[in-house]
Amino acid sequence: MTAHTEQANDGRRYDVVVVGGGAAGLSGALTLARARRSVLVIDAGQPRNAPAGHVHGYLAREGVPPAELLAAGRAEVTGYGGRIERGEVVSAERVGDGFRVTLADGSTVAAARLLVTTGLVDELPEVPGVAERWGREVLHCPYCHGWEARDQAIGVLATAGPLAVHQALLWRQWSGDVTVFLHTAGGLSDEEYAQLAARDISVVEGEVAALEASDDRLTGVRLADGRVLPRQVVVVAPRFTARAGLLSGLGLEPTDQEMGGHVVGGYIAADPSGATATPGVWVAGNVASLTDQVIAAAAAGVRAGAAINADLVAEETRRAVAARRHHHAHAAQDVTEEEFWDGRYAESNQIWSGKPNAALVREVSDLAPGTALDLGCGEGGDAVWLAERGWRVTATDISRVALDRAAAHAAQAGVADRIDWQRHDLGVSFPDGAFDLVSAHFLHSPVDLPREKILRTAAAAVAPGGVLLVVGHVGFPSWEPGPHPDVHFPTPQEVLESLELQDGQWEVQRCEEYEREQPTPDGRPCARTDNILRVRRMF
Repeated sequence: MTAHTEQANDGRRYDVVVVGGGAAGLSGALTLARARRSVLVIDAGQPRNAPAGHVHGYLAREGVPPAELLAAGRAEVTGYGGRIERGEVVSAERVGDGFRVTLADGSTVAAARLLVTTGLVDELPEVPGVAERWGREVLHCPYCHGWEARDQAIGVLATAGPLAVHQALLWRQWSGDVTVFLHTAGGLSDEEYAQLAARDISVVEGEVAALEASDDRLTGVRLADGRVLPRQVVVVAPRFTARAGLLSGLGLEPTDQEMGGHVVGGYIAADPSGATATPGVWVAGNVASLTDQVIAAAAAGVRAGAAINADLVAEETRRAVAARRHHHAHAAQDVTEEEFWDGRYAESNQIWSGKPNAALVREVSDLAPGTALDLGCGEGGDAVWLAERGWRVTATDISRVALDRAAAHAAQAGVADRIDWQRHDLGVSFPDGAFDLVSAHFLHSPVDLPREKILRTAAAAVAPGGVLLVVGHVGFPSWEPGPHPDVHFPTPQEVLESLELQDGQWEVQRCEEYEREQPTPDGRPCARTDNILRVRRMF
């Protein structure tokens, strides 16, 4: 089996990374966090509606300031265990059956699925005063701002005739004083003139030179010939450009959006759930739908979050079915070690207790923190415990499901930067380096496992003065159906002999059986006997 080291460089792995922390991204993250998924939202802090004073059309949140809405959303996401970080994502790439996301500071995170909600950029007409007053008196959406602009003098800045006519007819619903400035749009058709005239909408020819303002309020539109026509609001038609550069590495490019025969922007095509043509990647909000208002973007985020969770459930179920079919040793030879353990972990959201192994706590608490190698780390209980006590940990497992889950636990514990998660089939590949502690707890498997070879390699990875700790079962627990005449659990002495340690180079500090408490599956107290071997490399 080929070795894999497909972890993020800071050790963080999530079920889903959401790129973009607006209404769509936070709604998707909330849905996923409530589904008990590990979720990270990475937000660059550049919301499209930042210039706007209030959000409109959002039922029960009408008139809320955008910043207040986002703050409430962030609190709800983190309240369910989601994580939110400020940062700019510059690229995303597929790695194995997941994704690596790279930030502007060079750090990376890994995810099983991606939800991209980066929104769009409004490219405004290059007329002095337009950008300065954008979101205040320079507007584009009557459903977002029409009520606030009602009964005011409104000017429509035309850059494309059919779009300007469409806008003017819409804004006429809110004001009886609407004027179209033809600017660079050229002439209108007779039918367009007739439509505007029928609604008492004036048309002014000539290019617009600038917008005029006084006391920080828009006062008029100045034409190139020097005329100034009083206006309180100016409507423009921006070009809507999806923030989709990070998706190019995944084979996704914007599709042109046309209105009235003119290209007005670009969006990332997706199905109704937000799923793109690239498996594992979803989009929601304005990056996928240029005309979505805030409430529609939030709804799209919910749909995408639910679809992503369903997709993960389907994958986990496939793995669990494969593992269940081969759960017992007599059938395990038909599946690989990786398939078996991926299926085993996919059977439940949590297999182990999350606590460190008792033998590790007993044997390592007196050691000074250094570098540690955790072999067969599972869901990361031992690795997280070591990192919390100052160890720099390399943690390995053959199961990506286990590693993803372990990395999420480390992130929740705040020790992600102290653990390097690596995927290895230890019978084929092994982490590089020498370690002050090498720990192998319960390295047993119903699938063929070259345990003695792995443990000899583990011994060779112990640095001078370092410790090798091997803990294993003495036998099956009392509640496990049996007998198992073909299964042999080696004694501590047999483990020691199998290591083939060089005489005089090692100190045997412990080689014995010990008893510990382990509750039965139905919660009754029970004793379990394990064996333990602790040896120290002298030089």
